[in-house]
Amino acid sequence: MIAYAIRRILVGIVLLLSMVLVVFVLFFASGNPAKSVCGKFCTPEKLTQVTKVYGYDQPITTQFGEFIQGLAVGRDYPVNDAYRAALEKSNPDLVIHCAAPCLGYSQHDAATVNADIAKYAPVTISIAVFAFIFWIFFGVFFGVLAAVFKGKWLDRILVGVTLVVYALPTFFVGTFLLQYVAIKWQLVPYPTYVSIADGGVGGWLVGLTLPALTLALFYMAAYVRITRAFVLESLSEDYIRTARAKGLTERVVLFKHGLRAALTPLLSMAGLDFAALLAGAVITESVFNYQGLGLLAVIANQNSDLPVLIGLVIVAGAAVIIMNILVDILYAFVDPRVRLR
Repeated sequence: MIAYAIRRILVGIVLLLSMVLVVFVLFFASGNPAKSVCGKFCTPEKLTQVTKVYGYDQPITTQFGEFIQGLAVGRDYPVNDAYRAALEKSNPDLVIHCAAPCLGYSQHDAATVNADIAKYAPVTISIAVFAFIFWIFFGVFFGVLAAVFKGKWLDRILVGVTLVVYALPTFFVGTFLLQYVAIKWQLVPYPTYVSIADGGVGGWLVGLTLPALTLALFYMAAYVRITRAFVLESLSEDYIRTARAKGLTERVVLFKHGLRAALTPLLSMAGLDFAALLAGAVITESVFNYQGLGLLAVIANQNSDLPVLIGLVIVAGAAVIIMNILVDILYAFVDPRVRLR
């Protein structure tokens, strides 16, 4: 098990480096990135300065080496002109150190990309984790119920309701919950993000209820139908009939044999879906006016803030790769045959 996990981690590191290379080539090698870094209101003099101090006039290989060096050990960046006078005495070199893993420096925000992402990430991570727990628990639970009562009224109700919920766009569900559940009916307080440090665990959960529920309903509807299909498929296997012939109870057959086999493909889907949420639920965050990574991506795109966009792409790609590594390790735990392949 340990050897298998080490192999998957090493492969993941190679994939991370390959992903960074692809992102770097797409954003940097396609043209002069100084135009985007300089911002919308860039003068020719400032463009020349940015190109020189950021090394964009250097060969692509040199630029990529410096970028990797920033990810590994950190990097120094010149500060924004607006801060030159304030920092001149305390920092005569007029640089800001970006600690590893350094994703870049935003001239528009006068801050490192790491600082920008760290500012907005807690909201997105909180929503993603809350929604993930909700949709996994209820999605699998109702999916198993639908499979056990296949063809009966409970199965038809669950499948029908999930089909309707899955067809509804997230902005409609979010707007409905906000306008009716929070404002008109006042069943829950108006959603506002409150950190655990400020409002405690209770205040944190209350503020996340509606945004997380908006995302969870969409994914839960899909997982009910998928879990139902996987459980029904596993229950039709020969080893299930053998278990029943041995006199095992239906509960043991379902949970120890059938559900364990059905959960294996769900792990891969759950990992990828959770990684996608970590990249930023743009629509849901916009509906509830939550300042997460989705909002940061929109602002960076509006301001043509290339370093922030690159940082977000790398973070999103890294989340997908890391979740795949965790899923592969969980595969080996759930199904020992995976370790021998």
